Amino acid sequence: MVHHTGLCPADLDASLRFYRDGVGLTVLADFTMEADLEDLLGRSTRRVRSVFLGSPSSPQGGTLELLDFGEPDFPDGPAGPGIPHRGLFLLSFQVEVVEVLDRLAALSLGGPPRMMRGPKGNVIAVTVVDPDGVTVELLNGPVAQLPPG
Repeated sequence: MVHHTGLCPADLDASLRFYRDGVGLTVLADFTMEADLEDLLGRSTRRVRSVFLGSPSSPQGGTLELLDFGEPDFPDGPAGPGIPHRGLFLLSFQVEVVEVLDRLAALSLGGPPRMMRGPKGNVIAVTVVDPDGVTVELLNGPVAQLPPG
């Protein structure tokens, strides 16, 4: 079981808007520590902000950690505005897909949704893109119950 996934967004506030206000995750913890994490991460740090998001009903697993290392020159990862690339490919969430798409659209986030349809034309998965170009898959349970079209 995956405990949590960590992302280093270019803009922590933009990512919070996307994952908290758009996707609907709950902030489980938000703290800043004065620490050098070089032994753990291989990069020297002085101050690190960590925001854990997920579901309050299962805070022990499946959470997302947004990390801000406070360094303006922190190296960018692979470019990929929602296009698969080596490294982190996508984050997948089980949500109420229509509600999430409506919230993201109201926030002008996520870009145009891409939809995978089943043999009967029903939408079974939707992807959007977070502010750093990470593909985010939205699933509405085992099979999304979105109308065809």
